[in-house]
Amino acid sequence: MIAPPPVEPVAARSPRDREPPPPDALLCIRNLRVQFGSLLAVNDVSFTLRAGQLMGMIGPNGAGKSTTLRAAAGLQPLTSGSIHVMGHDVTIATTDAGSHLGFAPDTPAVYDQLTVEQFLSFIGDAYRLGRRLTLERIDYWLESLWLADKRSARIGTLSRGMRQRLQVARTLLPDPSVVLLDEPAAGLDPAGRVQFRRLLAGLRDQGKAIIVSSHILADLAEYCTHIGIMGHGRMLQYGTVAEVAAGAGGDRGTYRVMLAERVGDLAARLAALWPPSESADAVRVVSCDGDSLVVDGPMTRAAAAEILRAMLRSGLEVCEFQASRPDLEQAYLRTGLRQVD
Repeated sequence: MIAPPPVEPVAARSPRDREPPPPDALLCIRNLRVQFGSLLAVNDVSFTLRAGQLMGMIGPNGAGKSTTLRAAAGLQPLTSGSIHVMGHDVTIATTDAGSHLGFAPDTPAVYDQLTVEQFLSFIGDAYRLGRRLTLERIDYWLESLWLADKRSARIGTLSRGMRQRLQVARTLLPDPSVVLLDEPAAGLDPAGRVQFRRLLAGLRDQGKAIIVSSHILADLAEYCTHIGIMGHGRMLQYGTVAEVAAGAGGDRGTYRVMLAERVGDLAARLAALWPPSESADAVRVVSCDGDSLVVDGPMTRAAAAEILRAMLRSGLEVCEFQASRPDLEQAYLRTGLRQVD
């Protein structure tokens, strides 16, 4: 059997790892590596989040998402690399990193025999918030997370979705600047997901740095500023939502068109409009079916207007015309990863 590579202790850092993080970084991860025996769970992951940035982390089971979040929270020892929260090294127990960070794991850790209020009061005491401030924040977060009517309920009687919301309330109670949420929308119904998206957008707009691990790609596109796609322990893609989505098709997209009536020679008429071309700006017919068609082309207002004008000039009666930009789902599928949780 081939021996696994030696595990490099976190103290053996490269010169780059020892550099201080950027002064405006709320969370800075450099060359993160986490290894369990022969299993390399996280392999050279680096990214930086600043105030008002909300990163959606996606990837299949075993991609390294939860391990990365646990390492960022100071709960998972690093094999190598560095993590700083508000300039504090999370691997040093004497720093104040923990006071600036909130972490909600995918499996809520709660006390079933306590009531919701008792549990949150315990969290407030642990952070030394003071009784008055703790009660004010309990009132606020129970209302914000739709748990006000469960204030006196024992945690053991709550549904999974309610427990998940309580976990988020516990995480946000100390008002951390960096928030790490692992599958926070699990168990939420559609209405709850809509409310939760608004909550996350509000936290983002307050200037917090947030990471949300989720497999609900449509939701992420609505409230995230950045996206990280992980696979096999690596960060396969990272950037703003627009950058990652555009990577699935550059600055091109598809136009879906519905005609008022079927056209017998539609394919021939489209071929005359847009003959085959290798030009980067060429319009290409993806499909046509008598009364509908899909074309691929540049995703600009001018290009859309010209495509529509060309069809109208050729006598095609257009009744619907819809542009579809590349999205996160296309970007994810392009990586070749087969499963999102």
